[in-house]
Amino acid sequence: MSNRALLEVIALDVEDAVAAQAGGADRLELVTDMAADGLTPSRETFAAIRSSVDIPLRVMLRGTDGFAAGDVAALAGAARELRAEGAQEFVLGFLHPDGSPDLAAVEAVLAELDGCRWTFHRAIDRAADRDGLRKALADLPGLDTYLTAGSAAGVPEGLPVLLAEAARSGEPGYGPRILVGGGLTLTHVPVLREAGIDGFHIGGAARPSGWDHPVSAAAVAEWRAAVG
Repeated sequence: MSNRALLEVIALDVEDAVAAQAGGADRLELVTDMAADGLTPSRETFAAIRSSVDIPLRVMLRGTDGFAAGDVAALAGAARELRAEGAQEFVLGFLHPDGSPDLAAVEAVLAELDGCRWTFHRAIDRAADRDGLRKALADLPGLDTYLTAGSAAGVPEGLPVLLAEAARSGEPGYGPRILVGGGLTLTHVPVLREAGIDGFHIGGAARPSGWDHPVSAAAVAEWRAAVG
């Protein structure tokens, strides 16, 4: 485990962001409304966090709970505003009701991102065909990460899928980094690292007192030490 793993922490505000960086986070995922599994934060929140920390920020582009795109024009507008504020990395992903990727919506948002790097989030865990989704998105500009638990039910159930996908690294559609999140615990880390996975994403695990409490720098530090 000589290569340093990427540790990404969900941040809702400046307090979260400062604590996460102090604990050793490499990157933040900025969201609002955790009750809806994370929606697009305001331009003002992004600006405040950007001025408070110096690690990379990935900003969620998601307007409604669930994985339908919803108002694509509004999402594109939010992306445009955040880009104007200086955002350089994003998180997005949309599905049709049948579980296939909504490429039109994804491409409409990407048109505002000017080739910025981005993560396709856990919509992949609700996809009807994971392999098909990966191959359909393979040539989209900027895609460098899949945030996934391997299953909609979380990492404990999805671990075999994560290990199988890690073994396919380098195949068409399997170039982006696997960033594991969703029910992830410290006990999962050794087997994931052994498989070559080097990306870890935590939200609730960074808040041992509960989602309605801020990020704990000590909790993040524990994860930093564990993932290497």
